[in-house]
Amino acid sequence: MIPIEFFSHNTAKITIQAGEALFREGDEGNRMYVLETGVAEVFVQNRLVETLQHGGIVGEMGLVSPGPHSASVIAKTDCEFVAVDEKRFQFLVQQTPYFAIQVMRLMAERLRATNKLLNP
Repeated sequence: MIPIEFFSHNTAKITIQAGEALFREGDEGNRMYVLETGVAEVFVQNRLVETLQHGGIVGEMGLVSPGPHSASVIAKTDCEFVAVDEKRFQFLVQQTPYFAIQVMRLMAERLRATNKLLNP
């Protein structure tokens, strides 16, 4: 997991009420989001693939390669997310190369887990 402290200076926060979507599969994406408070669920093809808690990251693929989201993120409880744009992401990668490796690992783990779930 990526330490939430990496995002402590980011003031771009988004509040999502329980039951609302942060984004939906197919929506255009160009930001990464870090869950600061609450619980959210990640769905791919209407299947629950992950439950996010404090410090969980979503949208990282859209930040690295802008395009349609491959998943939907729905707030299970009221949530607050920190939005990370490309400029902030590049700063974090330059200041802490370990951060980039952690994001790549997260993407690889998610891809493997989702493929296994959708193609048993």
